[in-house]
Amino acid sequence: MFTLPEPYLNLIQHFAPLFYAPVWEAAQVLLWGAILAGRTRTVSAILRVLGLSADPHFQNYHRVLNRAVWSSLEVSRVLLALLLARFAGAGELVLGLDETLERRWGQRITARGIYRDPVRSSKSHLVKARGLRWLSVMLLAPVPWAARVWALPFLTVLAPSEKYYQQRGRAAKTVTDWARQVLGLVRRWVRQRRLVVVADSTYAALRLLAWAQQHVQPLCLVTRLRLDAALYAPAPPRRAGQAGRPRKKGERLPTLAQVLANPKTGWQRLAVADWYGAGPKQVELTSGTAVWYHAGEPPVTLRWVLLRDPKGQFKPQAWLSTDPNATPAQIVNWFLLRWRLEVTFHEVREHLGVETQRQWSDKAIARTTPALLGLFSLVTLLAHQAAQHGPVPVRQAAWYTKPWPTFVDALALVRQTLWAAQGFSAVAPEADIVKIPRSLFNRVQEILCYTGYA
Repeated sequence: MFTLPEPYLNLIQHFAPLFYAPVWEAAQVLLWGAILAGRTRTVSAILRVLGLSADPHFQNYHRVLNRAVWSSLEVSRVLLALLLARFAGAGELVLGLDETLERRWGQRITARGIYRDPVRSSKSHLVKARGLRWLSVMLLAPVPWAARVWALPFLTVLAPSEKYYQQRGRAAKTVTDWARQVLGLVRRWVRQRRLVVVADSTYAALRLLAWAQQHVQPLCLVTRLRLDAALYAPAPPRRAGQAGRPRKKGERLPTLAQVLANPKTGWQRLAVADWYGAGPKQVELTSGTAVWYHAGEPPVTLRWVLLRDPKGQFKPQAWLSTDPNATPAQIVNWFLLRWRLEVTFHEVREHLGVETQRQWSDKAIARTTPALLGLFSLVTLLAHQAAQHGPVPVRQAAWYTKPWPTFVDALALVRQTLWAAQGFSAVAPEADIVKIPRSLFNRVQEILCYTGYA
């Protein structure tokens, strides 16, 4: 019988009402096994690490993913509530929105498509990969014991390719369509707080920006902006008795590329505390408000920020905010948090086995990867429980030091707590020898001997 520490058990009980009792028992096995498992996150690997390889009813654990009745969206809603209670007590919420590619093979994976590989591609070299495209929403919040902002995933949805819809005779949904849908869902979950959503240039689409601005409860969307975007002055006020339709825009303004090249442009210095994890940096910026308009699309009033490096170490870049009242410094600090999303995507691949699962049914695929991304946030919550009673241990070496814990330290702490609850005990007070049950010793020995194998 797998024993759980009481604080961990109390935390996951928030999810129990979302499952039928038999499904919940099997789901807990998958949860704790996924935390303790090593290289892969197959159901078989999970059962082995928990000592259940001889269970004749192993199919019950597969059914949690491919057949049982439960809602991933409801799990996401509860996970978000727990994250807000621990890491975002009051004020505005900053969310990160981005897609990631899960490289998968297999003819029976129906949602698989061919996409640009963001890791291996560059501006001059395009690499395509076959797999699944996921759109993830993460809470960008400071983790006190880590002394930095972490990107904590809580909602992830599958965004299939256009070919997937064509094969089924359905109208295709673009990534921005999915973004509008998931952000609307989050807005319904969190009604009373201001939402700031940080995304890359993929989401700098006029329809999405206009929707965020005109929503019943507006969202502030911060994205990159093209240097050649068509910007206009606001439409002049309508005269009394003036005929015709109201104007959408005023006079054409210089593009940001022209603003950058103009020697008369006034630049302000800004000290950035953390420039993409490289520490403090001095940058120069200029800003203004404008209407971004393109024929056939809704006009969007925005604040733009044009940034350049006095030392010339990076190319000039422009960002926008759908809240024209946001200050340039706010926009810069919000957008720089987007780098934390890339860190989280890397961590879940390295330490939580994303891309190692082997499900092929549509329902299991739609549940497994969002669950593994959500596991990143759940491990952070579990480590936060332990951090209330002492610092999170940091793995050190003579050749490598780090001042603050990272996700791998949080995961190691949770694993250590789970293993300790299984029956470790000292032979005598302050003894150097610890006793463990024979069955647990054999299981740990097997795990160590077969590390790196499924």
